[in-house]
Amino acid sequence: MTLNWEATYAIALELRRQHPETNIEEVTLQQIYDWTIRLQEFEDDPALANDDILYAIYQDWFEESLNG
Repeated sequence: MTLNWEATYAIALELRRQHPETNIEEVTLQQIYDWTIRLQEFEDDPALANDDILYAIYQDWFEESLNG
């Protein structure tokens, strides 16, 4: 499976899996960006990221933390 910026939910799940002890409320958008582009499955242009995309990943991760 490959990940791109449009796959915010899949990215959020993978970040949650790789950073299980992370308090999502303390995560910055910069951390989400850095961790996302380091994902082995990530194959998109890092320059295409913007705050809206990063915030969508954050929201998906936050909701999974509450409901997952």
